[in-house]
Amino acid sequence: MGARSGIEIIRKRQIIDAALAKISVSGSFNVTLEDIAREAGLSKGGIAHYYHSKEQLYKEAFGEFFGRIFQRSEETMRQCGDPLAKLLSFSWLFNWDDPDVNLGYPLLFDCMAMAARDPDYRQIFHEWVDGWIAMLREAVREGLDSGVFARLDPEETARTISSIYHGVAIRWFLDRGSHSTQWAVRASCDAITRLVLRTTD
Repeated sequence: MGARSGIEIIRKRQIIDAALAKISVSGSFNVTLEDIAREAGLSKGGIAHYYHSKEQLYKEAFGEFFGRIFQRSEETMRQCGDPLAKLLSFSWLFNWDDPDVNLGYPLLFDCMAMAARDPDYRQIFHEWVDGWIAMLREAVREGLDSGVFARLDPEETARTISSIYHGVAIRWFLDRGSHSTQWAVRASCDAITRLVLRTTD
């Protein structure tokens, strides 16, 4: 029983990783189960044993990848000593040499395109956004509790910071010629720093 469970975990990881790789390169509308099976080194029947449809596989693959990114982000934030550094700890999102970056942005855009018309993908996108906001909100609260940040609403501020990263990242990834990595890091850091350190009446 334990050995079978271990093999199933390995097989599902193979399938998920293959699906993510193929979707990232070709887009979900252009990828078949046969493509994923070839990438995973399995038969189409081998995939069908674990996933009864392409949609089920895609949804699990997106959720799995976004979960990995959250885990990495949380680990990055934990290495920072102060709340502002935590909020600014995502410069790795603008690193062309990072495999998560090159795989992840096309996956995010694919998920967003499907979310425009499909409520299931809209829910996946909503959970992704909420995950970011929850991480950022904790750092904002830490800054408020320590008196480092201006008087701010933690929820609203976390949503704004998430939107800053999201907007800068889209521009950086899709218009590389006009939006350098240096611009992306500086623009996001400057906007976030001004937001949390501004003086209020």
